Amino acid sequence: MKINLNRLLIDLEKYAEYGKNEHGGVTRPSFSKADHRVRQLFIEELEDMGLQVTIDGAANIWGKHKGNGTKKGSIVIGSHLDSVLNGGKYDGPLGVLMAKEIIRTLIEDKVILDHDVEIVSFTAEESNDFNLSTFGSRSFVGRLTVEKLHDARDSKGGLLHDELIKVGGGLDKFPMMVNMQNDKKAFIELHIEQGQRLESANISMAVIYSVVGTFRSFVKVIGEPNHSGTTMMQNRKDALTAAAEMVLEVERYCKDKGDVVGTVGKLNVSPNAANIIPGQIDFIFEVRAETEEKIENTVEAIQEAWQEIAKRRQVKIQQEVFLDQKPVALDQDIITILENAATEMDEPCLTLPSMAVHDAAHMASITKSAMIFVKSIDGKSHCPEEYSHPNDIEKAGNLILQGIVHIDRALSVTEYSVPPGN
Repeated sequence: MKINLNRLLIDLEKYAEYGKNEHGGVTRPSFSKADHRVRQLFIEELEDMGLQVTIDGAANIWGKHKGNGTKKGSIVIGSHLDSVLNGGKYDGPLGVLMAKEIIRTLIEDKVILDHDVEIVSFTAEESNDFNLSTFGSRSFVGRLTVEKLHDARDSKGGLLHDELIKVGGGLDKFPMMVNMQNDKKAFIELHIEQGQRLESANISMAVIYSVVGTFRSFVKVIGEPNHSGTTMMQNRKDALTAAAEMVLEVERYCKDKGDVVGTVGKLNVSPNAANIIPGQIDFIFEVRAETEEKIENTVEAIQEAWQEIAKRRQVKIQQEVFLDQKPVALDQDIITILENAATEMDEPCLTLPSMAVHDAAHMASITKSAMIFVKSIDGKSHCPEEYSHPNDIEKAGNLILQGIVHIDRALSVTEYSVPPGN
């Protein structure tokens, strides 16, 4: 039993037409016109396949293929259909459309599992105008509540609740998601790697065992604005040159460590004039790593170095943490099943951490979750050049197909949803 690769590739091209722009990329943020159209297409296709379609409060789209009823609950496969601005055709849609292809294959081969099999397309996984990335999965598992979202608005003042209603959701439907959670016995997400580890190893796919933690803070570097011509170099308190050293310190420290990544982005210079020494720099500082200890050690070491820079350059530093997301371990039982399935297929498969946050990280709080990465050419993502080779995609799809058959057998009749320790 294998997936139909050509059918999947046709699906990918078809869905990429929704939001296609003049630069050759896909612009399909959640709640946009293109998103509305692709949602309708997806729902119609699921219904044509005979699936039971449900739209929950967060406007996540669920399609259920019934099992034989021997075991309660669903094995879920999916990802998201929204895209970043001028993104590619694979990030998100590959996972959703692969789930659809896998269920099609089960139907055509007349394979009925003990569990139901569900496909899900999560709402607003990517950054959006409401500043609520991974919105659908976070809402589904209860990390975003009605109280938190009641007044959520976009940049034009539009209410999130109104946008959800337009696509079949709504804050008044959030309670239904609590009841749906216990039905989910396992979740698998296929995603492009968005990096070069698989390509460097010349291996098609990887089983993901964890999702890194992410630390982010707003940083202000406060110097003293002054005349650029009359203020001699030794008398300056230049916030920009101090910030430049701080940025390079992030790169130096993380590069030496090798297993930690650090980034400074979104810099604002004030007063940002050609003839004024910069008086204040605002930027966002980010660290990602596999363990809390590595994140804490990295942040502490970098901040110590920053204080030395501030003292030497006579500037002040203020910092406000706005994200401290802990690393997430995915389910070892599911990981082992997928690794064994790859061995049975005689296909090499790496085991890696994910350096980006995906819906599977949130689903891990309510059920047994795992991910499969497929090789990304040149590691490119969030751009029109994003590409994964069909041969690699086919291997990853067949791994999930075989994997869910094994997972269906392995999960007992009384299997609980929430894995120990989560």
